[in-house]
Amino acid sequence: MNRHTERPLMELMGDKMWLRDEFLKSIWHAFTALDLDHRGKVSKSQLKVLSHNLCTVMKIPHDPVALEEHFKDDDKGPLSDQGYMPYLNRFILDKVQKDFDVMEFNKMCWTLCYKKNICTKNLLILDDDAFKVWCIFNFLSEDKYPLVIVTEEIEYLLRKLTEAMGSGWSEEKFADYNLQLHAKKNCLTAWELIELVGMSYFTKGVNRQTLSMGINEVFQELILDVLKQGYMMKKGHNRKNWTERWFVLRPSSLSYYVCEDLLEQKGDITLDQKCCVESLPDKEGKKCLFIIKCSDKSLEISASDKKKKQEWIQAIQTCIQLLRLGLLSPHREARLRRRELRQKQQAEEEDLVERMKQLQAANEHKQRELEAMRKKMEEAAAKAASEEQIRKKSQLDLQDRYKLDLEREKMVRQQMEEQVAQKSSELEQYLRRVRELEDMYHRLEEALEDERQAKQDEEAFRKLQARLLEEETAKRSELEQIHLQQQKALSQTEAEKQELVAEQLTKEKDLQAAMLQLDRLEMERRGALEQYKEVTKKLERAANKTKTWKDKVAKHEGLVRLIQPGHKAPQRMTNWGPASFTDAELELRKKWWQEKKKEDAQTQ
Repeated sequence: MNRHTERPLMELMGDKMWLRDEFLKSIWHAFTALDLDHRGKVSKSQLKVLSHNLCTVMKIPHDPVALEEHFKDDDKGPLSDQGYMPYLNRFILDKVQKDFDVMEFNKMCWTLCYKKNICTKNLLILDDDAFKVWCIFNFLSEDKYPLVIVTEEIEYLLRKLTEAMGSGWSEEKFADYNLQLHAKKNCLTAWELIELVGMSYFTKGVNRQTLSMGINEVFQELILDVLKQGYMMKKGHNRKNWTERWFVLRPSSLSYYVCEDLLEQKGDITLDQKCCVESLPDKEGKKCLFIIKCSDKSLEISASDKKKKQEWIQAIQTCIQLLRLGLLSPHREARLRRRELRQKQQAEEEDLVERMKQLQAANEHKQRELEAMRKKMEEAAAKAASEEQIRKKSQLDLQDRYKLDLEREKMVRQQMEEQVAQKSSELEQYLRRVRELEDMYHRLEEALEDERQAKQDEEAFRKLQARLLEEETAKRSELEQIHLQQQKALSQTEAEKQELVAEQLTKEKDLQAAMLQLDRLEMERRGALEQYKEVTKKLERAANKTKTWKDKVAKHEGLVRLIQPGHKAPQRMTNWGPASFTDAELELRKKWWQEKKKEDAQTQ
C-alpha cells in the first residue's frame, strides 16, 4: 500500500469517521494469534511485545512499567482478553491521535495472525489480496467476539466483488451455498471468508489478475472510502491550460494525480458544507464542463461524456450533502442501516420465538387441562350412572310432590294477581295525587312571584317618595333664605328701600314661581301617595291570594306554610319624614305659616 492511498485514509479516520471498535477488531486478531493453546489467555511477556508494537505503530509513547503496575494485583498467570481490554483502552486507545498510518497498524496485526491461520499457496489470491479481504472482513463483521461475518454481509461483499470484476451474479449458486452456511450457523470467520474468495467458488473462469483488481476496487471503496475515480481534464489555476488527471473522490476531499498508480499527487480540494458543484456551458473547445466551488478555491473540470459528467456531479453533491447532515460515508451509512435492519429482524425473530414458546407452553397447559377434564368427565359419567338409578327411584315421589307444589303455586299466583291489581289501583290514586300536588305547587310559585313583584313596586315607590321629599325640603329652605333676605332689606335705609322695591318685586315673582313649584311638588307627592296606596292594595291582594293558597295547601296536605307581610296602614308624609306630626299639629303649623306670609306681604 503506497503512502498516497494511506494518507487520505488517515485523514478520514482522523476526521472522526473511524470507530474504536474497528481498531479493537484488528487487535483481537493479533491477541487470538498469540493464544497458542486456545484457552483465551496470553502471557504478560507476549502482551508487553504486542503493546510495544501497538504504541510504536500508533505513535504513542510506550510505558513498559504501566502494564506491570496495571496488573500488579493479578499475578496468577496469563491474561484473558477481558483482563487486557481495560489496559488497552486506558493506556493505548485513549491516547490515539490522528497522525498515524492506519494501514501500517492493520499490516502489523495482519502479520501477527495470518500465517498461523491460513496458507495462500493453494488459493487464487496473493498475500496482499488476502490482507485486503481481511480488512474488508473487519469492516463488515459484527461488533461481537469472536468476530464473524453474517450471511447478509457475505452476499453484499460477493455482489460487490462480482460487479467490480464485471461478472454476473448467480442467485442459484449463492442459494446453494447458503444451505451449506446453515451448518456453520450462517456466518464465517475471517479465514473462512478468505478461503471462499481465494477458492474462486463464485468467480469461476476469472483469472488471478482480474480477481485481484476486483478485490482492490472493493477495498478502495469500503476501506479507503474511494467513492469514485477516473480520468478527466482539469483547467489550470495559473496558466489556464487543460491537463488530463486521475481524480479520486472521497467523502471529504477530491484529489487528482498524474496517473492511476497514485504515485504523484498534483493537488486536492477539500469538500465542506459550503461547497457546491455546478454545470457549465461548453467553452474553449471543451465539452461536458462543471465547476466545484469551495471557500478557498474553485476547480473547473471537463468529463469525457455527459454520462460521466452527471455521475461525477451527483457523486460530489452526495458527499456535500452527507457533510451537511453530519453523516458518514455512503457505504458506512449503508452498513449501519443493514445492521439496524438485522438487529430489528433478530429482535422480531426472538420475539416470535418467545411467543411460540409461550403458545407452546399454553398449548401444553391446555392439553393437560383437557386430559384432566376428560378424566373428570369419565368419573362424572360413572357417578351419573349410579345417580341415575337413585334418581329414577325418587322420581315418582318427586312427581307427586310437584303436583302438590303446582296446586299450591296456582293458589299463590291467584293471590299475587289480586294483590297486584290492588297495588295498581293504589298506584294510580297516588300518581293522581302527585299530579294535583305538582299543579298546586306551580300555582303557589306564581302567587309568590306576584308577591315578589309587588314588593319590588313598593320599594320603587318608596324611593320616588323619598326623592320628592328631598326636593320639597330643598325648596322650603330656599324660601326661608329668601324671607330672611327680605327682612334684612327692610332694616336698611329709605334710600335703599326704593331700590329694593324692584328687587322685591322680582323676588316675589321668584317666590310665586317657587310657590307654584311647591304646589306642583305637593300634587306629585299626592300622586305618589295614591300610587303607594294602590301598591299597598296590590300587596294586600297578593297576601290574601297567598293566604288563600296557603289555606288550600294546608287543608290538602298540611305541608306548606306561607310567610306573609304584616298589615301596613297608610302613613302621612311630610318634609320631616313619615308620621313626624299628628294631623292637629300639622294644621297649626299650616295656619302659622299662612299668617306669617300675610304679615310679610303687608310689611312690604
